[in-house]
Amino acid sequence: MFEQSLIIAAAFGCGLVAGIFVAFSNFVMPALARLNTQQGLAAMQSINITVLNPGFLGLFMGTAILCLVVLVWQVFFAATINLWLVAAGLCYLLGCFTVTAFANVPRNKALALISVDDAQSEAQSLQWQQYLAEWTYWNHWRSLASALAMLLFMLGS
Repeated sequence: MFEQSLIIAAAFGCGLVAGIFVAFSNFVMPALARLNTQQGLAAMQSINITVLNPGFLGLFMGTAILCLVVLVWQVFFAATINLWLVAAGLCYLLGCFTVTAFANVPRNKALALISVDDAQSEAQSLQWQQYLAEWTYWNHWRSLASALAMLLFMLGS
């Protein structure tokens, strides 16, 4: 019963995280790209500050912890290893959590250093366009990884 509840919670968390990231890829980032550089930059800087809240961080980090617990459970405590569950945990941890830490967050930190007042310059406009393309590319990967992790948890349950 404990293991099944853990798997359901992990799948649910992966699905919610996937939904957030899919929304960003499909309409938030394209909407920001339609704004002028100064407006888009300011909006994304505000989003990057606002996202650091207990609701999102609890969901994002809590799901990572659940995936890690499922992996540990499978490797050390399960009578037989369920490869679907191992794949699900690894998919979220590597494809979503690690991509966020090493691809999206560094870009957010670099974006925070750009002055909105200087966003009229051609160099700032190019930085903004590069940020939009690269951040969204990596967001597609973490969207896919978290959705795939949810599916793998469902197949393994």
